[in-house]
Amino acid sequence: MQDRTAKTSAVKLLRLPVIADSLLVNSEATTPVVWQSRAGRWGGAALCVGPVTSQWFVGASADVTTKGRLVVINSGLSDSIVDIQSFSENGKQQLQTINVKAKNYSVVAVDSFAPGDKALALLVEPQSGRVNSFMLDEQGQGLRSIGGDLINSVSSASKSITIPAIPTQKPLRGQTISQGHTIRVLTPGQVDADITVEVLSTDGVFIPVGLNSRLISAGQVTEFVLKPEALSEAFAIRINATEPIVAAVKTRITASGKSDYVWSTPAPELSKSTMAITGLSPLIVFAGEQINVSIDLTLVNGKTVSKSVVGNDLMTWKPPSSARSLTITKVNKGIFAGAIVTSVNGIGYFPFAIGSELAKIEIPDSNIQVLNP
Repeated sequence: MQDRTAKTSAVKLLRLPVIADSLLVNSEATTPVVWQSRAGRWGGAALCVGPVTSQWFVGASADVTTKGRLVVINSGLSDSIVDIQSFSENGKQQLQTINVKAKNYSVVAVDSFAPGDKALALLVEPQSGRVNSFMLDEQGQGLRSIGGDLINSVSSASKSITIPAIPTQKPLRGQTISQGHTIRVLTPGQVDADITVEVLSTDGVFIPVGLNSRLISAGQVTEFVLKPEALSEAFAIRINATEPIVAAVKTRITASGKSDYVWSTPAPELSKSTMAITGLSPLIVFAGEQINVSIDLTLVNGKTVSKSVVGNDLMTWKPPSSARSLTITKVNKGIFAGAIVTSVNGIGYFPFAIGSELAKIEIPDSNIQVLNP
């Protein structure tokens, strides 16, 4: 979609390769997932979302190791003005404003937001136009790749967030401890926040030492290490705060002998929806007090299989590799879900959320009295 028509054409593919530029996808009631990888270096996943009024990206850095970029897409028929507000460990940065032409996109280097800083959080807010953004975090030292990932966004800050799927990896041969996880938190308002972090696992719910009523300074991106003991293949965290916050968790993973990392981001409360998962074979993680989810799984041969996931605190389920899409047909309140995708190139994550929703707007009535009082 680079100065091209926005007209869509039907495709008979379950997995559509994107060689260059960006694509406008009309998937009706199904939310597609994009998977991006660099052979032998890293892999990442993100939801294909429609135009939104604001997006928070928590992740990436602006130091010498970064090769990351922010892609801002305007799928509308008129030019768009977009504000990008960045935060780092050194506080709120200068506001940047860019113009994006109609049916076009703009790529902004991540290290241009807060040069030299290590911890970033970005707020993308369009002043006009149909805009959505995607953030790619890639790091390397010289010719050596450190890893990379696509960072999923959230629409707003909240006082209570759940990150439902954080991968774990057992210690490799010769190692005595497992990998650590880095929690990145920002309070974008003017008031400091106290946060409490709960870990949800198959062994129950607990608060790690030092993460009860921890103070987070307003406007500064804060990071701290989380090292939960001997968990299963995945876990979740729930963060409660006295002020609205945004957050994400960075996890280092070794895939096919290569170093990679993944950013796990908050998910909205799970609702009835359909997700396209062809070829991904994700590990799906459900988090909540009383989990009761009904799923219809559509296979590539057209058959439909029903599945129920029932449990407490945390449940995992892996659909078969022949799955084309899954539909959440029934779910109780207070449940959150995310997916972990593993490939030979790396690991990725995406939250279970609706990519876009139908919007309604009132059409004003014609009234000649407006012109002739």
